[in-house]
Parts: sequence; structure tokens; C-alpha cells
Amino acid sequence: MAKENFESNLINLEKIVSELESGQLSLEESLEKYKKGIDLVKKCNTIIENAEKEVQRLTEDIKTNE
Repeated sequence: MAKENFESNLINLEKIVSELESGQLSLEESLEKYKKGIDLVKKCNTIIENAEKEVQRLTEDIKTNE
């Protein structure tokens, strides 16, 4: 399985939002898409948090080496 990344998660999330906004899904389908969307949001947030931690670590490394 390919490693998921922020961009692919965001594209999938945008697709889900579009499908939900279309009004063409049943209640059950909408709920399932919503659950998948929430999962993607959580994954994107985790990726962002990890990137922020890495930037902070790198910034601290630069300050330490000055």
C-alpha cells in the first residue's frame, strides 16, 4: 500500500465534500462519506502537526549551532 500523503488526502477530502454538496447521496451514503471525511481531516491534521514539530526541531538545531 502506498504511503498516504497530505496532498492525496486533501484531494480525497475535496472529492467527498463535493459529493456531499451535490445532494445526490442517500442519508446512509452521506453519513459514510462524512465519516471518511472526518478520518481524512484527522490524518491531514496529524501530518501538519508532524511537519510543524519537524520545523520546530530544525529551527532549534539552527539556534543551537549558532
